[in-house]
Amino acid sequence: MKKIVQFFKDSYAELRKVVWPSREEVASSTKVVLVSVIIFAVVLGAVDFLLLAGVNIIF
Repeated sequence: MKKIVQFFKDSYAELRKVVWPSREEVASSTKVVLVSVIIFAVVLGAVDFLLLAGVNIIF
């Protein structure tokens, strides 16, 4: 039981050392991720469309 209590004390102490991002940093990072995902989805959709068109032409 003593080890479990020590584990939670140590965990709490480590969490107090964490530098949490500000609301603005989180919003900025979220925008970057969303734009990246949209661009990646459009590129993959275009590649998929072109490959499908190519296969339809061949067969």
